[in-house]
Amino acid sequence: MTGVSWKQGVSVALVGLMVLLSGCQGESDAAADAQAQRPDRSSQTPSVDVAVAEAGQLDEGAEYTGTTGPVREVAVRPRIEGQLLDLRVDAGDAVQQGQILGRIDDNLLMTEVLQAEAELAARQSEVAQAMTQVQSAQTQVEEVRFQLEQARSDADRFQSLLNDGAISAQEAEQARTTANTLLQTLRAAQNQVGTQQQAVSAAQRRVEAQRAVIAQIQERRSFAVLQSPISGVVSARTIEMGNLVQTGDEVLTIGDFSQVKVTVQVSELEFGQIQVGQSVQVRLDAYRNQTFNGTISRIPPVADPTARLIPLEVTMPNPDGRVGSGLLARVRFQQNGSNRVVVPQTALQRPGEARQGRPDGQSGRRPGSNAEAPSRSEGADAPPRLFVIAEGEPPTVEARPVTVGEQADGQVEIIAGLSPGERYVVRSTRPLEDQETVQLSILSN
Repeated sequence: MTGVSWKQGVSVALVGLMVLLSGCQGESDAAADAQAQRPDRSSQTPSVDVAVAEAGQLDEGAEYTGTTGPVREVAVRPRIEGQLLDLRVDAGDAVQQGQILGRIDDNLLMTEVLQAEAELAARQSEVAQAMTQVQSAQTQVEEVRFQLEQARSDADRFQSLLNDGAISAQEAEQARTTANTLLQTLRAAQNQVGTQQQAVSAAQRRVEAQRAVIAQIQERRSFAVLQSPISGVVSARTIEMGNLVQTGDEVLTIGDFSQVKVTVQVSELEFGQIQVGQSVQVRLDAYRNQTFNGTISRIPPVADPTARLIPLEVTMPNPDGRVGSGLLARVRFQQNGSNRVVVPQTALQRPGEARQGRPDGQSGRRPGSNAEAPSRSEGADAPPRLFVIAEGEPPTVEARPVTVGEQADGQVEIIAGLSPGERYVVRSTRPLEDQETVQLSILSN
């Protein structure tokens, strides 16, 4: 190759290199312009979900299952036998205390009443006869008393004549004998009056006894009318009209559903942690989205000797009567300890988390902020923080150190640092900083 050709080649290569460098510079400037035009996400206001701090319990306790039933249930049983002539209610009907439910044939009892009344009339006739005899005896007593007074007067007069010598001693003695005889007759008549009066009393007692018999039969007749002993709902009807019922046969079952009772079997290991009057929460599979409040109404002193279980009774109000019998109930005993604020673990932020996830490596503070770099106390040993919504507009957050307690199922107890009623950040679109302005999401409380 000649010298001229070699120089020309070098010149061409230099020109190409310069063109290549110019193209690279242009691409670099274009990239810088695009980066400058791209919005800085760190300067955007973060959106946060806010919740209200509430006191609660981290450990909800064990759940026990039972079956619902009326707080009180009675069976309507006849107290006499006979044919069931009428039955006015059926299962599901509401009844009131004292309401007539049905009637049993009472013709036989009516016949007994008529016989007893006839016997009473005979006893009353005996009383009347005895009283007549008493009156006769009393009349005889009065007659004998009059005769006795006359005889005594004659005896005194004859004694005076005897003293004067006008009559003999025999005549005077005869007058005294007549008076003494009338005295004995008077005493006998008086005794007869007492005997007749006793006969009247006996007859009157027989009358009263017969009246008691009639009252007893009438009371048995009243049992022919079946009445509701309580207010409630008919839960079962076991006998139909026309059947013969015996004394004690169950005709109807009535339940009082003003309250609902649930019996649950509790282990003896839990016995020391429960007491009568303690609050419980009841959930029914029939009403999945609702929780009912109840109380422990009875703790029997005897446990099942085989299973070592204690059948507790829990009652809960049922004012509208919609909770019936036989529903599956899930009972959870509320702990007696003091409630603390419980928040999701995701609401806690450890110191230093605010610097994670930033694409530019900046601190995440707002432009122009005077915040300083974290001190050593904000290291791994520093307490966790919650971001609490401060008062005022626009809303800002306050980074507040908190003391945490037990943790379970994604929840954590806040022992100190947050009070019930305060609003705190549950989650945000990016890590937050103290005193930073935020935007509340539509999910916030």
